[in-house]
Amino acid sequence: MDLLSVNDRPGAYPPSWYAQTATPLPPFAAAAGEMRCDVCVVGGGFTGLSAALHLAERGFDVVLLEAQRVGFGASGRNGGQVGTGQRQDQDWLEKTVGKTAARELWDLSLESVALTRDLAARHAPDAGWADGIIHAAHRERYVPQMHAYAQKLARDYGYDQVRPLDREQMRALVGSPAYYGGELDMGGGHLHPLRYALGLARACAAAGVRIHERSRVTALTKADPARVLTEGATITARFVVLAMNGYAGRLEPEVSSRVMPINNFIAATRPMSDAERAGIISADHAVADSKFVINYFRFSQDNRLLFGGGESYGYRFPADIAAKVRTPMEEIFPQLKGIEITHAWGGTLGIAANRMPVFARLAGNVLSAAGFSGHGVAMGTLGGKLMAEAISGQAGRFDVMAALPSPKFPGGASLRWPLMVAAMLWFSLRDRL
Repeated sequence: MDLLSVNDRPGAYPPSWYAQTATPLPPFAAAAGEMRCDVCVVGGGFTGLSAALHLAERGFDVVLLEAQRVGFGASGRNGGQVGTGQRQDQDWLEKTVGKTAARELWDLSLESVALTRDLAARHAPDAGWADGIIHAAHRERYVPQMHAYAQKLARDYGYDQVRPLDREQMRALVGSPAYYGGELDMGGGHLHPLRYALGLARACAAAGVRIHERSRVTALTKADPARVLTEGATITARFVVLAMNGYAGRLEPEVSSRVMPINNFIAATRPMSDAERAGIISADHAVADSKFVINYFRFSQDNRLLFGGGESYGYRFPADIAAKVRTPMEEIFPQLKGIEITHAWGGTLGIAANRMPVFARLAGNVLSAAGFSGHGVAMGTLGGKLMAEAISGQAGRFDVMAALPSPKFPGGASLRWPLMVAAMLWFSLRDRL
């Protein structure tokens, strides 16, 4: 199954609210002929654009290849939430890699948010950064756990941006009977992800990056120099950066065995009045709940509720995405029953077996970062910077990420999908019970 085309028209952004409200860049020409460069970056999402920008700013000659359009994949379709921390919490990290490495990973997570905020301010001010992410507990027993974790972050990591919320405080912020409390993290935020991606692409082009769209990579030869082939070009490069996340396919088995593509869906409602909006989320914060099959939502800059949710266990998007998302949206907000949905779209992201990013040096001059597991706006951006550092001879921080365990999915290429479907169905059932 070709994930680059099975759900989308070649060379076209999906019919999302993001695509409708972003100013597209003129198409970049496809790669053609023989090309040489210092670094060839494969993938035009947050990770690839960040890597290309940071490399160009360090003086490298960079070619960036994107199979569709820059920001076409998960980078231009996601919920726009920019969270602190890694995808696993600090308790898990301390047990898995030890307290010293867990502290390094925490500091990197804070840098990822600061870097994203800074790049958005400089290159995509129209992305509309707003502070604050609410983590909402859908089970009463989760509330004391969340509060204890906020205390741990303050005590052990000096992080005082998380405010515990009881049920009354949560209800004042989120007008839903579904939640029992939680926390508000003012260190995170949210933005318009496609505008952010396009801003990074403009900055790359201004810095001299040679961007080529509609340039799908068909083969990679790991050598010194490396060779990257597309249908119309051969690129010879001293280094290669792979930034494909859920779209790696057969190009790089070492990545594909550890990063699985899954689909997620978002719907946008009609614009709401200020009074209607205040009854849903009373402040300009994003919300993510504690379900394994997570619900996440926030308001757009024109007062639409952008609600992400719904499960799908096939490579193809469902025929009626709006109906798929409407079900969990109306469960969380019964007052929105029957509200007009103006846009609904799906996207493919990459998840890792342990939900932690998969950073790897696949050869001496070939680096990869993928598997951000829904946490990729910030960590994908930082991942690009860390690969640029490593290519520049400062690999210490990249190596911290690469040292994380990255198990292969069980079952190999043929069985990993049905095993994942079984696991997702089990967790989905657990959420409902």
